[in-house]
Amino acid sequence: MTYQLTIEPLGQTIDIAEGQTVLDACLRAGVWLPHACGHGLCGTCKVQTVDGEIEHGEASPFALMDFEREEAKCLACCATPMSDLTIEADIDPEPDAQFLPLMDFTAEVTRIEALTPTIKGVFLRVEGVEGGAALRFQPGQYVNVWIGKEATPRAFSIASAPSADEIELNIRLVPGGSATTYVHEQLAVGERLQLSGPLGRFFVRKSDPRPLVFMAGGSGLSSPRSMILDLLESGDQRQIVLVHGARTADELYYREAFEALATQHDNFTYVPVLSAEAQGSTWAGERGYVHEAAGSHFGYDFRGWRAYLCGPPPMIESCIAALMQGRLFEKDIFTEKFLSAADASQATRSPLFRSL
Repeated sequence: MTYQLTIEPLGQTIDIAEGQTVLDACLRAGVWLPHACGHGLCGTCKVQTVDGEIEHGEASPFALMDFEREEAKCLACCATPMSDLTIEADIDPEPDAQFLPLMDFTAEVTRIEALTPTIKGVFLRVEGVEGGAALRFQPGQYVNVWIGKEATPRAFSIASAPSADEIELNIRLVPGGSATTYVHEQLAVGERLQLSGPLGRFFVRKSDPRPLVFMAGGSGLSSPRSMILDLLESGDQRQIVLVHGARTADELYYREAFEALATQHDNFTYVPVLSAEAQGSTWAGERGYVHEAAGSHFGYDFRGWRAYLCGPPPMIESCIAALMQGRLFEKDIFTEKFLSAADASQATRSPLFRSL
């Protein structure tokens, strides 16, 4: 059975199937709603039900409290329709967003490369797409991937530019993580994986001509790499700085490729930094953390720039603090968290940003 779902303040009406969540229906129709965990635990996707009946599903009583249920609020990632619905969502206008619909794909693993001792580069050729359409994405977005026999998908940022023939995922081995352990120990070339995408609101606001600084930690390089490759391929002439942090030199991947890009493009600067490299090694570059290297490079003055951050939460918080101390504030700092169920259940909100 199919119902009608109207999203205010857009005034847009879409189809929603019985048993389909509000969030899934919206994303598949190209309508973006704020969301993060996708498991009913973080409360980011909370919307107001204006008309109609819903089933709350597995929404956590901490993310959606009893009084909020009585006020007809729901979590879009869990709520399913019992009738035609009208919801009201907090949707900020984004002139640079492409509003690409969420779609399902099958992809074949074409090669697997060891980028570092703990990060694999997995290259996928997308096939068997809905309606014959290709996987279109904005650099910085991610896909959900079903790995091995896992019932729950894992989210991975796309590390390649949209112009590439394959999509690349950089997958870090998480100690005790069944999905990433499978990727590192069992995944084979020729294997077919199910994925859905694109997802996320992390993309370059190209309509703003200001220079860009990207700050990345570890495998958080994926999104910035896709963004930077796309910008340079398109001939963008603004100043672009990448500060990439790793613990040791053997964990610093794509170094040579970024050094080559910096040589080829006068407007691109690459700043690698290591936090735990042994003293006395041959490393002659920056030592410390990403926020420290960025502060040193910019003289602790970030005014006039826009910043894109991707990495583990402690790195993100440290970078935000450094940027704000350097006179760059929330409206010009972009980052995105996508969380597993375990992450979301332990997540705390940023003390520095209302939106994080």
